[in-house]
Amino acid sequence: MGYTNSKMVVYTKLSPNHSGQRTHTIDRITPHCVVGQCTAEGLGDWFAKSSTQASSNYGIDRDGRVGLYVEEKNRSWCSSSNANDQRAITIECASDTSEPYAFRDVVYQTLIKLCVDICKRNGKKKLIWFGDKDKTLSYSPKSDEMILTVHRWFANKSCPGNWMYARMGDLANKVTAQLSTSSDTPVKTSGTQAKVLAGLSEGDVIKTVGALFTADMNKSGILASVSLAQFILESGYGKSELAQNANNVFGMKKSLSGNTWSGSTWDGKSVYTKKTQEDDGSGKLYTITADFRKYPCIEDSIADHSAYLLGAKNGSKLRYDGLKGCKDYKKAVQIIKDGGYATSTTYVSKLCSIIERWNLTQYDTAEAPAAVKWYRVRKSWSDAASQKGAYKVLANAKKCADANPGYSVFDDAGKVVYAGRAAVKTPFLVRVDISDLNIRTGAGTNYSRKGQYTGKGIFTILEVKSGQGSNAGWGRLKSGAGWISLDYTTRI
Repeated sequence: MGYTNSKMVVYTKLSPNHSGQRTHTIDRITPHCVVGQCTAEGLGDWFAKSSTQASSNYGIDRDGRVGLYVEEKNRSWCSSSNANDQRAITIECASDTSEPYAFRDVVYQTLIKLCVDICKRNGKKKLIWFGDKDKTLSYSPKSDEMILTVHRWFANKSCPGNWMYARMGDLANKVTAQLSTSSDTPVKTSGTQAKVLAGLSEGDVIKTVGALFTADMNKSGILASVSLAQFILESGYGKSELAQNANNVFGMKKSLSGNTWSGSTWDGKSVYTKKTQEDDGSGKLYTITADFRKYPCIEDSIADHSAYLLGAKNGSKLRYDGLKGCKDYKKAVQIIKDGGYATSTTYVSKLCSIIERWNLTQYDTAEAPAAVKWYRVRKSWSDAASQKGAYKVLANAKKCADANPGYSVFDDAGKVVYAGRAAVKTPFLVRVDISDLNIRTGAGTNYSRKGQYTGKGIFTILEVKSGQGSNAGWGRLKSGAGWISLDYTTRI
């Protein structure tokens, strides 16, 4: 088939790190997180180094600019899986440097547009997210279907991070919606949907939405820890009926004590009707049917909730006077209770317990992203020419050093953080857990394939050499069949 590249590209720097023309038609898209707020040029420079031994088809930088590093016709080195990269368009996206590796909104919106463009040019009318590795990898997509996969399924990594992983379903829905339109007019997209939280653990929910509350705190002055604890208590970690069906994560009714306030994000008409239990003030519950506000996204629910806390009045006085700018979460929670927000007699103790259990005060400080730290594998710090690679993950740098006797791992200051192994003792056994690990005539992707795979099983390695296309080195099989990349093996 004929391959094309996206017209959204504003910067091109083709990487040497690829396997040539792909052996499978394109039917997957794999978004990744860069773990850094990179530029298109910086990412291109990184992938242009042969020592990096990695690449992606596209990259989206911190400003939403798209870079091209490996043409769509070629297989990039991105997902720790030959089989996946042969059929996937891989996209590295600028992100924060720590979990949940959140993307800026401009990056996410560009990702949606790029996926739409990729699907259209490859004749796809639907983007699918199953959210299950086994179901996805065993599924044979129809000719007009594209499937989403993630790096964490093929390697011990968080990639694309919990922020993006929670939005994979939203990405699929938005892309499919745009593909179903008859014109190229973009479909209006909203923010985070509560439905993406349904399958997450409690801890991962907090990691996913924590940044949303910090962002709101920076605008409203209400402690993120307090609002986040209210979210947890009142929406059951975003999994309540009201949250899942109306993106209402605070139980905000259509009318609250007859109050109106400035800055409301509710459209004034969208409601969700349901039965709910109320506390009569003595701990006794009773059931009523009520109309609740319905929001297009969680962000709007958070913003409306904060606007209410800042603007609601009791007569001429603010109900929650003193809440804005309050730095003590215990005092802030008490202000909310005293203002009549909740009738439950245990409301204050419950919120404080949640804050302390999850250490939610960590979201009360909006810190600048930490500088990206690199671990470099060299013979010595002064011998820059000997560098085998630079890694963001120390474990990967150690793996490279172990595969190259005489090499050590250095931090950005030139200090040795891992001395490496003096030598690799052979023979040793490895386990191969993938069925399509290529056997080559020599130690490197620059050697030709033998046209056969190892298959899954246990194999004996007689010799280890460093070589192109592998971080852990290449192992010579005892059977005499040839060499395999140790990146895809486990030593036993």
